[in-house]
Amino acid sequence: MVVYVPWVCALCVCVCMPSSWPRLTWSSSPLVLAAALQRMILDAERSGRIKKGDTLIEPTSGNTGIGLALTAAVRGYEMIITLPEKMSQEKVDVLKGLGAKIYRTPTEAAFDSPESHIGVAKKLNEEIPNSHILDQYSNPSNPLAHYEGTAEELLDQCDGRIDMIVLSAGTGGTLTGIARKLKKMLPDVIVVGVDPVGSILAEPDSLNDLNRLQSYAVEGIGYDFIPKVLDRELVDFWVKTNDHDSFIMARRLIKEEGLLCGGSSGSAVVGAIKAARMLKKGQRCVCLLPDSVRNYMSKFLNDDWMWRRGHVDSTRGIGVGGPAATNWWSDRTVSDLTLTTPFTVRPTVTCKDAVDLLASQGFDQLPVVDDAGHIKGVVTEGNLTAKLMAGRVSPSTPVSEVLFRQFRQVTMSTPLSMLARLFDNDHFVLVVTTQKSYSSAGAEPTETSVVAGVATRIDLLKYLTKNAPAAGADGEGAAAEETTAGAGAGAGAGAGAGASE
Repeated sequence: MVVYVPWVCALCVCVCMPSSWPRLTWSSSPLVLAAALQRMILDAERSGRIKKGDTLIEPTSGNTGIGLALTAAVRGYEMIITLPEKMSQEKVDVLKGLGAKIYRTPTEAAFDSPESHIGVAKKLNEEIPNSHILDQYSNPSNPLAHYEGTAEELLDQCDGRIDMIVLSAGTGGTLTGIARKLKKMLPDVIVVGVDPVGSILAEPDSLNDLNRLQSYAVEGIGYDFIPKVLDRELVDFWVKTNDHDSFIMARRLIKEEGLLCGGSSGSAVVGAIKAARMLKKGQRCVCLLPDSVRNYMSKFLNDDWMWRRGHVDSTRGIGVGGPAATNWWSDRTVSDLTLTTPFTVRPTVTCKDAVDLLASQGFDQLPVVDDAGHIKGVVTEGNLTAKLMAGRVSPSTPVSEVLFRQFRQVTMSTPLSMLARLFDNDHFVLVVTTQKSYSSAGAEPTETSVVAGVATRIDLLKYLTKNAPAAGADGEGAAAEETTAGAGAGAGAGAGAGASE
């Protein structure tokens, strides 16, 4: 059965589960936040707090910002959005399309630090005349919109019969508004909150101990503080979810149910499946899916993005792709490449000395390590050439100023199939091992990464061509030939030159 929830532009799909399972109702709400944000602006207008031409500033994970920017564009306000760096490029592009100005902030910044998206918003508010922060985290219009709107639509579409409601929590406005109305109308309803691992919204607080305040990739839900609009007393119990299960579930919802939803929707469904097990046959669990796939086309919808982050479900073909995963060499490891031990240099080595070393040894790049052996980055022939020729550095400049600080690391046990996929985007990778050392008796050991080699595309190609099975041997020769050609595409440019582009 398919029913529509027009007020929130949502699609509800009632899925009949096996007879031993309760009945679950899926509600996909890509614009569920828009009404709350429209309500915040309209209420501010009616109170006289804001007027056309003013500047609105909002710290957001993106989805709320889009709702605000949309309303601001229509009603004649300037819009500034402060947004953590982890949020998708699609959100940034939509916000810019709506005319908003974007400030990106470090994902790791604590909510109360000046560098956070909240701290930057407050600073801008102090500096820009006639600017206002409507503040979704404390604005009572946020939950009120869901109390008067979203909850009523859910009750109407479900004929007033809801035994359990499962809601993920971001600011908490959606959860608080819906839960407050349902608790009033249906006193026995069970409210389940869903919170990602790394966030601290769940209760009891001990639920948050796993990876407490550590970064997670799911966007739009969870926080490192408790928003004022979130009334946790309305929640009967919480379910914690992780990135892997959330993204895999979101991909399943897209492929198996035709619901074009986002990662936090996957979190909600993972929580719903866990929570609904306590219901009896015939009871109804409603799960609200709060975001759409529109904002994540380059993230969890992309198999390569999933694979790079370890979110792979080979039985369903999620995060798996390319011939490298099924060839004769796919399970061979980096240790089979017989790489030579590389030279490493200190950050104080000059560009001239680095060039001389690269020329004498025939290398394209040099790992740079500090006195304690910590890897600081990689200096490449291509980057040195570009910066020296442009005059941006001099021969006496230390290599610490021309480093590539973002680079891939693998171990000796990394499968060659993984290495091949890394070479789709990276021209070289550092092969590292870990070394434990003790400073004194009774002291905790320290671990240091030691560079054991630098692997390039040509190293992989040499291995494939030298060790390929004879043509016709169980069909492996042809497969190896095809894959070798693919892996070699673009390799002739050289690791150093490519890295400088």
